[in-house]
Amino acid sequence: MEYQDERDFIPDVRDGLTRVERLILYVLSETQKELGGRNVPTAMLYGRVVEHINMSEAELHLYLDRLGVKG
Repeated sequence: MEYQDERDFIPDVRDGLTRVERLILYVLSETQKELGGRNVPTAMLYGRVVEHINMSEAELHLYLDRLGVKG
C-alpha cells in the first residue's frame, strides 16, 4: 500500500474508515491475536504498521486517537 496515494485519505462509504485507518486496525487485530488477546504496545504496533506504509510515530498517535484506541 502506498501511503502518498490520495485514496488513502478518502473515507469509505460503508463505515467511514480510510485505507490507512483500516490498515492500522487490521495490523492491531492481527498482532493482538498473536499476543493471545493481550494489549499491543504502541511501539510494536508502529513497527508493524511502517512495514506497510510510511508514517511517523506522531501520525500513528493521531490515527489511534481518532479511532478511539486507548494507549
